[in-house]
Amino acid sequence: MARLVCSSCGKEYSAGDPVWRCSCGGILDIKFTPCFDRKKMKSKPHGMWKYRDAIPISDKNIVSFQEGFTPLLEVKTGEGRLLVKQDHLFPTGSYKDRGASVLISKVKELGIKKVVEDSSGNAGAAVAAYCAKAGIECDIYVPKSTSTGKLAQIKLYGANLHKIPGSREDTAEAVMEAAEKNYYASHSWNPWFFQGTKTFAYEVCEQLGWTSPDVVILPVGNGTLFLGAYIGFSELKNGGIIDSIPKLIAVQTANCAPLYKSYINKLNKPSSIESVVNTLAEGIAIAKPVRGTQILEAIRETSGEIIAVTEDEIKTSLYTMMKQGYYIEPTSAAVIAGAVNFQKKNMDSIGDKTLVTVFTGHGLKGTDKLLKLNDKRKMNNGK
Repeated sequence: MARLVCSSCGKEYSAGDPVWRCSCGGILDIKFTPCFDRKKMKSKPHGMWKYRDAIPISDKNIVSFQEGFTPLLEVKTGEGRLLVKQDHLFPTGSYKDRGASVLISKVKELGIKKVVEDSSGNAGAAVAAYCAKAGIECDIYVPKSTSTGKLAQIKLYGANLHKIPGSREDTAEAVMEAAEKNYYASHSWNPWFFQGTKTFAYEVCEQLGWTSPDVVILPVGNGTLFLGAYIGFSELKNGGIIDSIPKLIAVQTANCAPLYKSYINKLNKPSSIESVVNTLAEGIAIAKPVRGTQILEAIRETSGEIIAVTEDEIKTSLYTMMKQGYYIEPTSAAVIAGAVNFQKKNMDSIGDKTLVTVFTGHGLKGTDKLLKLNDKRKMNNGK
């Protein structure tokens, strides 16, 4: 039986309680022992819900577009073998569909009629899409500077869109007022979201013949995929499916790297940063990650590390991937830049090790910004 447990005071709630945060203000985690029957799973169609027995949601309330089991393809970076999970191919164009499917299924199970969510764009689009399918009203709060492709998605799914001037943190503050009166379908606060993103780990291990990769390199803003993967790999190890949890590498943009700052200074809590400099990787431009302490703990537990990539490295990786036919948003390119960075630094030791990373979002979501970037590139090359 799943239960919600506060990471601060230890208070427990039942899975049927419509809570997203502890009464003490602490973060909630879900305690649950999943079931892995590989024979049973093998007979089910591909998709993240084939792992039904490892996701604590009632069957009749599942909200799904049959998402999941995205391809795991080898991509050339010039520095070695790298497998990339193609999560930009999800129904709304980002891996956030993993979390939204489970979270909105839980919202439906709880009988909630309206939710609020804040996002840099991708999570808002995912929550809006799954709410549309479930017939649940939603208000999505985003920074005013969000890519027009993401804004269009959110509006056309029928959500009430609130564009907030200022930083991503200003948007997070704005939604908190609304969350006092409405259920907060947050991809960072709400623990049910991570019950979806953990399926990334399940799929990767199954695609590798139920073995664990050696290294997994993932983006970190609020860490929804990173922590989900950590949960998933941990559950597989505890269930006796894999022998070890891979080394987890977090990638941040140098223009907004509170966790990288903590990592290099050997701190256990996120560092404060005075201001966020503009970055192409808008999806990970989070100055105050809600679960930052948990992310740093996962890094330590897996002997991982945090890499900060520059804007030039993001641009280089973006064009390199585009030339191979992958139309990805810049946040995805930041992850590739981090992977290349890791490969270069460890060329003598990675050998035949299996490295896995991910394309987090589709380029069509940010075409307006990509066109401006390309025009500027042409101008600079013409000088």
